[in-house]
Amino acid sequence: MTDPQVAMLMMGSFVASILLGFPICFTLVAMGVGFGYYAYAPANWMENPLQNTIFDLLVNQTYSVMTNDVLVAVPLFLFMGYIVERANIVERLFFSLNIAARFVPGAMAVAALVTCALFATAVGIVGAVVTLMGLLAFPALLKAGYDEKLAAGVVCAGGCLGILIPPSILLIVYGAISGVSVVRLYAGALIPGFMLAGLYILYVIMRAALNPKLAPKPPKEQTDIPFSELMKMLLTSVIPLTLLILSVLGSILFGLATPSEAAAIGALGSILLALSYRELTWKRLRDSVYLTTRTSAMVCWLFVGSWTFSSVFSYLGGHSVVEHFVLGLNLPPVLFLILAQVIIFLLGWPLEWSEIIIIFVPIFLPLLPAFGIDPLFFGILVAFNLQTSFLTPPMAMSCYYLKGIAPPHIQLTTIFKGSLPYLALILIAMTMLYNFQFMTTWLPDLVYGAH
Repeated sequence: MTDPQVAMLMMGSFVASILLGFPICFTLVAMGVGFGYYAYAPANWMENPLQNTIFDLLVNQTYSVMTNDVLVAVPLFLFMGYIVERANIVERLFFSLNIAARFVPGAMAVAALVTCALFATAVGIVGAVVTLMGLLAFPALLKAGYDEKLAAGVVCAGGCLGILIPPSILLIVYGAISGVSVVRLYAGALIPGFMLAGLYILYVIMRAALNPKLAPKPPKEQTDIPFSELMKMLLTSVIPLTLLILSVLGSILFGLATPSEAAAIGALGSILLALSYRELTWKRLRDSVYLTTRTSAMVCWLFVGSWTFSSVFSYLGGHSVVEHFVLGLNLPPVLFLILAQVIIFLLGWPLEWSEIIIIFVPIFLPLLPAFGIDPLFFGILVAFNLQTSFLTPPMAMSCYYLKGIAPPHIQLTTIFKGSLPYLALILIAMTMLYNFQFMTTWLPDLVYGAH
């Protein structure tokens, strides 16, 4: 077999291993070392079988990942999110926003979406947001008489916003992979992210206004709260978390701190916030540290495995095969984007976003200059696309997260049906984003200058 054929065998073996259920990060390492042993074998390999460059490559890749300044922000942002999740801050936030939006059609659903957006911004992990909001907001929506499909769609779609709205961990990982500045990515994602959240809220308000039976108004005695008390609730629940997020984002966007430094500020701020609410216990702190360590280790080993795998795959000529095949199709940029997004969309069914970003997106990145596509725009488009994979049956992971903690009478098909309108909204937003690409480039160019 020729080296490019071995590279294709390598990719096929990896996909087959994933479908069989093997752990992805260790499968990547095993494939990289196994095929790398063949690729980098010296002429006298039989005399000293352990003398192979692949072992040096694996050690160097591991060291490079562990010393990557960009990736330092990942565990710090994760820790901030886990502290916020466990300090009952979100419960206060949801209740206050529900009262504040009492005169808006579908007030509780709107409050749930805003809470999801703020909480997802702090956490950035879809499963955590959907699970917590499923325990907090979903029963409250059902008890208030909201339509089951509408309530399920709000929680599932709102929980996915964290992988797009800064400080998104997905964008940090994409920046490390693509070489695009994380600061520019954050600035580029702000307008599209809030545009999508705005579309969700507008959709809920319109549906509640057109059919009030879907979202009944709460009884007056539940919302008849004096203005002074309402302001006190907002000041003690919404304002602190909002200020924490804005301080983190502001310090990044205005160049006052690097993403890693801002993440450290956010981690400290979350601890102080939990202390001020008297919700920080030793058990909650210990659980947050444990979950942060576990998730960070997964991300780091995914990087080690993917970079080792990619190095061997490229050395064998695999990237050249893919590049020549795609360029040989003579696709215009729009069709190339559609092809890339369809592939990423399909990969989103069996894989998590981290695996797609780290393993498969780098295959497309070398092709972007040939089609004149800005890597920043491509990254934001991928972040939009990955939200569809969380909402699309039959492998809509956010729907399964919600089903796992929903009341027994809520059918999975009901959750699927509730998520489909939001899937359509994401596709509309992606179309708008492609036709008005300045939404991703205007703010970065304004703040940091054109590049």
